[in-house]
Amino acid sequence: MRHDGGVPHPSDRPRRPELIESPANPRIQAALGLRTRRDRDRTGLTLVDGAREARRALEAGVALDQAFVCPELATSEDARAALERLRRHHADRLAEISPRANARLAYGDRSDGLVLVVRPRRVELSDVKLRPDPLVVITEDVEKPGNLGAILRSADAVGVDAVVAIGGTDLFNPNVIRASVGTVFGVPLAAASGPAAIDWVNDHGLRLVAARVDAPTLHVEADLRGPVALVLGSEATGLSTTWRGPAVESVRLPMEGVADSLNVSVAAGVLLYEAWRQRRDSA
Repeated sequence: MRHDGGVPHPSDRPRRPELIESPANPRIQAALGLRTRRDRDRTGLTLVDGAREARRALEAGVALDQAFVCPELATSEDARAALERLRRHHADRLAEISPRANARLAYGDRSDGLVLVVRPRRVELSDVKLRPDPLVVITEDVEKPGNLGAILRSADAVGVDAVVAIGGTDLFNPNVIRASVGTVFGVPLAAASGPAAIDWVNDHGLRLVAARVDAPTLHVEADLRGPVALVLGSEATGLSTTWRGPAVESVRLPMEGVADSLNVSVAAGVLLYEAWRQRRDSA
């Protein structure tokens, strides 16, 4: 509505977001609490740190609870795109914060001026839709969020159908989101028990290929085409006996030095790109 001969009335203009200056503000403190698993489990919320991660979360349609932006710092292309989307679709959930408040809220030395509080969608195995000849990753007891995030990043890069996590870190730990560079919001990610994962694999006709340091077969000698689930174990103990037996093919990566294994996210990347190579060459 316009007043005074077509000149916008002050009440018609876009509302400027609330400015939060103090790091002690209750909303800043509540968001900081989400860096603990207890608060994430209690509220169902988590933090998205950084402009690129925020942009991908918003583009994926994640449920937004609150957005904090420091205009002086939110100057990158990703930050501008995320901020434009926030102003267009979520203006009522957007708060501007001072550099001092941002320094308290942001993780480490992240200085791109954007932090989101979101409610990620929990995916059940029954929700996962597989394409013909799917490629799936199953992780068992991967405790380090950075490793799970890096696995998701590789999974996104090669077009994996889904990642299924058994035990380990909580799936939407902010460090998972950060290490995945926001791809966690694009790759179907489900939590499951070991027996439920095996039943699901069998129901969908997937072949199980497990990474083991003692396997007789090199990963390049295995057939990773067709419906396959790659199984990777924890950083400390590898895979449990759940993933042994005639229905599971085991493969190893070559280790020519003194180390007997690779970081689990590196192993995942090697296996995923070998699967990608084989599938591309057979297309």
